[in-house]
Amino acid sequence: MGLYRRNGGKVWLFSIMHNGRRVQHSTKTENKKLAERLYAEALLKVQDGTWFEVKDELIQAVPDHTFEELVDRYITDHAIPTKMASSVSRDRYSFKQMKRVFGGLNLKQITPSRIADYKSLRRREDAKPATLAKELQVLRNSLNIAMREWEWLETTPFTKVRIEIPKNQKERWLTLDEEALLLGECPDWLREIVTFAIYTGMRRNEILSLRWPQVDMDREMVTLLVTKNKEKRGIPLSEKIVALLKAKMETRKNSGYVFPSETGTMIEGHNVGRSFRKAREKAGLPDVRFHDLRHTAGSRMVQAGVDIYTVSLILGHKTLAMTKRYAHHNVESLRHGVNALVSGHV
Repeated sequence: MGLYRRNGGKVWLFSIMHNGRRVQHSTKTENKKLAERLYAEALLKVQDGTWFEVKDELIQAVPDHTFEELVDRYITDHAIPTKMASSVSRDRYSFKQMKRVFGGLNLKQITPSRIADYKSLRRREDAKPATLAKELQVLRNSLNIAMREWEWLETTPFTKVRIEIPKNQKERWLTLDEEALLLGECPDWLREIVTFAIYTGMRRNEILSLRWPQVDMDREMVTLLVTKNKEKRGIPLSEKIVALLKAKMETRKNSGYVFPSETGTMIEGHNVGRSFRKAREKAGLPDVRFHDLRHTAGSRMVQAGVDIYTVSLILGHKTLAMTKRYAHHNVESLRHGVNALVSGHV
């Protein structure tokens, strides 16, 4: 086979057949000229019978790649092509935090003890457990790709490092009374967005990036072309949301966005977050997050008797297991189940 690269890979490998034996090895380099030289040297060693004694000395050691190289390539080759813009921004933020400890180091110097130091630093800074977990997950993911696909490493420190995933995930949804309190404290522009979130189950970024061509008023639905799961999704609209959109169409600004800023651009997520926090404090609901509006949509549908598969399709979940997090029944929503036991014996 000679010199070759695996599907999508950039590192050169070689394969040599000699006396019925096959030698396959990585050159551990993306430089073709260097790979050709290493292949030629290996071919000579195989032919004179010394390859199997000195093969480990023949191939040069893996070059020392730095933390900064890891970040640049991970963002460029992995994050941007596969993730939503909001997720890419979160990854950049995570790497920015980690650079304070790992900046300037080569990847072999990112050891379990240094990761432990980073954990201690973030905990002293009162970083939330979920935030720290996400930061470590992006580091683990990037190092795994560097090992498996780029062949920059033989192993990663995460074979010895445990990421503590917080188990205290909130199970919070709004009652109708809480919804009224929250909406009453929202400025007009935010009230529309909050209402849209509760009655569609859409994510914040999906709402803020929504454009009028995605809205089909005749069929009463919106189509999401780019979602968190990179899949197209159609969402039917309730009468409440249809009425909201019709009112917005009458006062529509010269902007393609359904919920534009005053200048017609896309509203920044952090601006929504800041205003939402103010509204929830005034409403006396300090524990409610914007994502809980989506949780509210899912929980209300399940409590109303909508089957879990339908809820999953509306929310755009990949698995039913994800949807079950939203299926928090109250006692009355389960009553039809025991009533069925009685009617079944009639």
